[in-house]
Amino acid sequence: MFLWWIGNAILLFVVLPIVAVLMNRIVTPVDRIRKTVDDILYHGVILTGELDNVPAMLAETDATVNEVGLGATRYVKRVGGLLQTLGV
Repeated sequence: MFLWWIGNAILLFVVLPIVAVLMNRIVTPVDRIRKTVDDILYHGVILTGELDNVPAMLAETDATVNEVGLGATRYVKRVGGLLQTLGV
């Protein structure tokens, strides 16, 4: 019976504090990860709300790129013609 009490005391004063420390070392990073994941989720939802206008913005960008391309092509043709006239 005396050994039973010693075993209980060792369990109470040695093993349980070690388990508590180890659990704390596990739970603390898990809480940080949970907070980070919640933050990512929150900002991800906000970001998806901002993506609704992307197709219209892409159409506008495509039109602008085409206009710039046409202007650049005209410029290069004119410069090429000038260089040919100068014999360069």
